[in-house]
Amino acid sequence: MNFRILDKCSKEEVASLFTSVFSSSEGEQEGRLIGSLASALAERTDNQRIIGVGAYEDGSMIGAIFFTRLRFDEPIEAYMLAPVAVSTAHQGRGIGQALIRFGLDELKDRSVTLVVTYGDPAFYSKVAFQTLSEDVIQAPLPLSMPEGWLGQPLSGKAIPILKSRPACVQEFDNPDYW
Repeated sequence: MNFRILDKCSKEEVASLFTSVFSSSEGEQEGRLIGSLASALAERTDNQRIIGVGAYEDGSMIGAIFFTRLRFDEPIEAYMLAPVAVSTAHQGRGIGQALIRFGLDELKDRSVTLVVTYGDPAFYSKVAFQTLSEDVIQAPLPLSMPEGWLGQPLSGKAIPILKSRPACVQEFDNPDYW
């Protein structure tokens, strides 16, 4: 298995992967929603505001993840990790965790100091994410499940308290994702 930074040419395989994975686990409607999100992120991947990472085996994409820039009023380099998908046939082998670690290492190399995500605490705690209160860091939009708001400092320091609500990339500016 190898990892690589995605470019816009990966849009179709990204959309197919996310639609398939989320349809299998969450239902067809959720599959279409997240597949559409992943397709839009892949189309606008610029390796700065939107960074995609793919996991490949025998030349085929078996997993992918996105990191999108968050803008705060405070001076901090922060990204949001979402969404993540590993093909159904390859789940349970640690590929998602390896993909996340690869992406976090990439962000550390870029001097990013904070990563947040919105997802299953049981899964993300395996890669050192911890539950966040919105008193510490607010989500870009209101959360339907606040227990899923998680963060990880990449600087070796504690997670800072940030007073401003961040602005997310346009693709996530939709209450359906929150």
